[in-house]
Amino acid sequence: MRFPTPPDTGDLTRRHRLLILAICCTSIIVVVMDISIVNVALPAIRADLHASESGLQWTVDAYTLVLAGFLVLAGSTADRMGRRRVFQIGLAAFGLGSLLCGLAPGIGWLIAARALQAAGGTMLNPVAMAIVATTFPDPAERAQAIGVFGSMSGLALALGPILGGGLVDGLGWHAIFWVNVPIVAAAITGTALFVPESRAARARRFDPVGQTLMILVLGGVVYATIESPSLGWTSPVILGLLTVAVLAVLGILGHQPRRADPLLELRLFRSVPFSAAIVMALLALCGFGAFLFVTTQYLQDVRGLSALSAGLCLLPVGAPVLVLSPFAGRLVGTHGPRVPLVISGAALALGGAASLRLGPATPLPAVLATYLLFGVFLGTVNPPITNTAVSGMPRSMAGVATSLASAGRQTGTTLGVAIAGTAVGSALTRGGTAYTGAEHRVWWLILALGAGILTLGLVSTGRRARNTAARAAASFDGVDTGVHGPGDRRHAST
Repeated sequence: MRFPTPPDTGDLTRRHRLLILAICCTSIIVVVMDISIVNVALPAIRADLHASESGLQWTVDAYTLVLAGFLVLAGSTADRMGRRRVFQIGLAAFGLGSLLCGLAPGIGWLIAARALQAAGGTMLNPVAMAIVATTFPDPAERAQAIGVFGSMSGLALALGPILGGGLVDGLGWHAIFWVNVPIVAAAITGTALFVPESRAARARRFDPVGQTLMILVLGGVVYATIESPSLGWTSPVILGLLTVAVLAVLGILGHQPRRADPLLELRLFRSVPFSAAIVMALLALCGFGAFLFVTTQYLQDVRGLSALSAGLCLLPVGAPVLVLSPFAGRLVGTHGPRVPLVISGAALALGGAASLRLGPATPLPAVLATYLLFGVFLGTVNPPITNTAVSGMPRSMAGVATSLASAGRQTGTTLGVAIAGTAVGSALTRGGTAYTGAEHRVWWLILALGAGILTLGLVSTGRRARNTAARAAASFDGVDTGVHGPGDRRHAST
């Protein structure tokens, strides 16, 4: 079937632009929701597929690891090949991966299908953001559209466990993946009918060496963390993986400054606000990923709740996102990112501290009150991080900066699940008190992560930090024309 060619961006009506925004929002909802929706299904997956704790970790981390590793590459590829084309390919791969996840006969097949699902997901989020930005040429309308698009991410992350609980109880764990298929099919059709093709005026070139080094760093650290309980930290395999990761980091530091279009634009890290934003994104989602991984198992396997009841118990996490995210966005716009960052860091630290008192028989109202702190954290952390990442950066670098911030979030989620699974280990099979005792290591980690966000929020929003952002932005003068900024002595390489 051949679809009619959509009109050019300049010929779109307002109704048509809003329809394109809805299609792009649909993509980010299914991609981000699949980060959190699977957590509530982990006990059912363990029972049905006889999965180990490390198998459950890989079920989550195979998805987030691929997202983190290929987000930047997907955005630059779409700039060259065409955003609509790459967006459609991503939707098809995500839909196929979702279908195969639901059909997986064993945990290994499920992990492989999750990786395919994530490969499609990498072509959706950054590409959808670029489509939204080009669809709304008016700056005021563009800001509103990007705000709506960004809010869908937090909403999907928070509501995933609730929807997942209902699907698992009603139709089984396979349904959390199958539900994506008709949604993706509708999005593919809508994209073909209504989304015009677009490309960047100057596309960044492919960096195969940088991409390989990035995968080696992330894969080495995550694999070593997940498999360390069974192999031991001193085993040759674990030590070898960590050595490869360290060498890959050194390779990135040596190779990336030599390229005209590096995968990781290291000059951005000369800005204290940008560097802090990436670190805060990693810390924030590391904390939330760890919280979600241990909490869904605590609610179902320790307290004996159904998947739906466990999902509903996470309403105190999801509800504040709806209320606080718009408020945090307005606060960032009027007073800067400091206050929301301090609130989010303090809420995460307090949530970790309060969770230390949770046991198998803790009254449910106390449990829900503790989860409310994590909702306050999640509702206030994303808008200031995104703002801080692009603060003072030239428009030519805004896409790269936001892609790196998104990669930081996915890396944080991956590490959070890996660390949490390692901390609780096999304690779940030894009974409720053994599991809640093992969870204490996770809560202390989350307390420290919250303190780190609070500290970086204060440091990165001061006058000296803003001055470093201005100097970093100056180094990109003329980048769109291929002329590098002052102080940049890189030479182009292919």
